[in-house]
Amino acid sequence: MRATTIHAAGDVRIEEVPDPVLSTGRDAIVRVVAACVCGSDLWSYRGVRDPEPGSRIGHEFVGVVEAIGDDVENVAVGDFVIAPFYDCDMTCANCRNGVSTSCLEHSWWGSRDHFGDFADGAQGEFVRVPHADGTLVKTPEYPADDLIPHLLTLSDVFGTGHHAALSGGVGPGSTVVVIGDGAVGLCAVLAAKRLGAERIVLMSRHESRQALGREFGATDVIAERGEEGIAAAKALFDDIGPDAVLECVGTPESMDQAIATVRPGGTVGFVGVPAEGNSVPVGSLFGRNVALRGGVAPVRNYIEELLPDVWNGTVEPGRVFDLTLPLAEVAEAYAAMDERRAIKVLLKP
Repeated sequence: MRATTIHAAGDVRIEEVPDPVLSTGRDAIVRVVAACVCGSDLWSYRGVRDPEPGSRIGHEFVGVVEAIGDDVENVAVGDFVIAPFYDCDMTCANCRNGVSTSCLEHSWWGSRDHFGDFADGAQGEFVRVPHADGTLVKTPEYPADDLIPHLLTLSDVFGTGHHAALSGGVGPGSTVVVIGDGAVGLCAVLAAKRLGAERIVLMSRHESRQALGREFGATDVIAERGEEGIAAAKALFDDIGPDAVLECVGTPESMDQAIATVRPGGTVGFVGVPAEGNSVPVGSLFGRNVALRGGVAPVRNYIEELLPDVWNGTVEPGRVFDLTLPLAEVAEAYAAMDERRAIKVLLKP
């Protein structure tokens, strides 16, 4: 089959790789219908993290079950399924406690699974899913084509935006500032709106992203950064700050801005993948009674909750995909996101 491999910074290719095979009895093989490029994939593409030459990449996909192991019970051949950005069993204590990203049999796509076998990267034609019953969520029926991008966001970005909002304590009447206008930040705006936030401020300097943010529920947009951005955001809330700030970038600057912007006694919900050099000013949190909550989003725990609103069109998170390319053009997909010519690229094998 064809799959995406990364060899060095800026060097992403489509290559022929071995077809996946069932191995544990609890696994399934899924034919990928749609995948995408994530902002976190760009860390390797930009050389911030050194990739192993020829390693697989990609962690967001939806598709059709092509084969199942003898012990699989919850999905069947022909089911359309959503996969979170990681593999989990959904039966261990951590999964049952709502933190499936810490599953005791956890593994990442594009690497060896808990049992030592290979779980394919998502940017390819097929993926072997080690824990089919736990990882995969089937949809009510085969979706219409125009629904597929929205379902794909449940594998990562919409669930991650939801996690940011939940971590920030967002609820009816909340005031919120969102830092980051990528797909996750925009989905955090949508998630905050869905949870009943009264006022949502998006920090963004890009007109197209500002426009989508407003359509997702942002009531205000601020383009300034640093001290000017902090002052402008706090000014909207009587110079005190909002109830919650959702940090969706992961840089030291974005975390500092989030902590400085939130009101005393407020909460920072953070989901941005931490960049090198990121640290937390504990003294600032302590002195202002600011809570810091979040981390890698356990999106598998949220899929069943979010799926009905996506399925019936109440929310349309798939609008973050502003470029669709065939898998064969994955190198252009990475370049478009790296150069900020696209918010998020959908790939069709």
